[in-house]
Amino acid sequence: MTAGAWVTSRGTIALDRPRILGILNVTPDSFSDGGLHADVEAAVAHAQRLVEAGADLLDVGGESTRPGARPVPAGAELERVLPVVRQLVRRFPGVPVSVDTVKAEVADAVLAEGAAIVNDVSGFRLDPRLPGVIARAGAGVVLMHSRGDVGEMASYETAVYGDDVVGEVVTELAAALERARAAGIPDDAVVLDPGLGFSKRTEHSIAMLARLERVLALGRPVLVGPSRKRFVGEVAGGLPLEQRLEGTVAACVAALLAGARLFRVHDVAPVRRALALAEAVRIAR
Repeated sequence: MTAGAWVTSRGTIALDRPRILGILNVTPDSFSDGGLHADVEAAVAHAQRLVEAGADLLDVGGESTRPGARPVPAGAELERVLPVVRQLVRRFPGVPVSVDTVKAEVADAVLAEGAAIVNDVSGFRLDPRLPGVIARAGAGVVLMHSRGDVGEMASYETAVYGDDVVGEVVTELAAALERARAAGIPDDAVVLDPGLGFSKRTEHSIAMLARLERVLALGRPVLVGPSRKRFVGEVAGGLPLEQRLEGTVAACVAALLAGARLFRVHDVAPVRRALALAEAVRIAR
């Protein structure tokens, strides 16, 4: 049974229906939309479009994790995300803001400015100070499965598994959850992300979608982020970024029917419409 709520520093998010995180990258080099929303005015305008399309949360990223990306110093990352977070909190008070960062220094600053959630794509592997920052703030956290540093995790460099890829991912997510507990973060503040497309070849990501119930067995709500990912294009014969919408929608629907409740996407409106129907089917079952 999926947990029914997510506790954050800005209130509790009910998971009685699918919740969509609209992606707002304020980087110059993200794989899909790098440079499009790199100044505050453009970022806020795009956030407005995401909210109007039906985003329940906004997920702000200031450091690319595309293959070969170079780590960004904390100061530079803060220059990108902090002014945007300030504006989003002011302009959209009813929309929780999540910040995609692996750094304690960045998390501390954005949480102080009103962000509610930290989305850590390293699952507490890269900065041992980060769990303490989140615990002290009472923030929500997404713990995503990955391997390697920010420049490696979206590549195939660490995508080496034995016969049970899902079992290995679940074991590593369980370790991330234990790191959260050890820092004093309550379970109801934690959401788990299987890391589709991160440290996984196409067949690994498909296996995760097919056996998502094994992640759910850890007892926490599950978020998926298939949006425009390479595996989505590869399954359909090698489609470029601009032709991966249908596959993204299909992956979200499959994940919802398997128990996921949170969906991190670029294209909010079509995903929201598809999930509305899929949720109606799920309830009717």
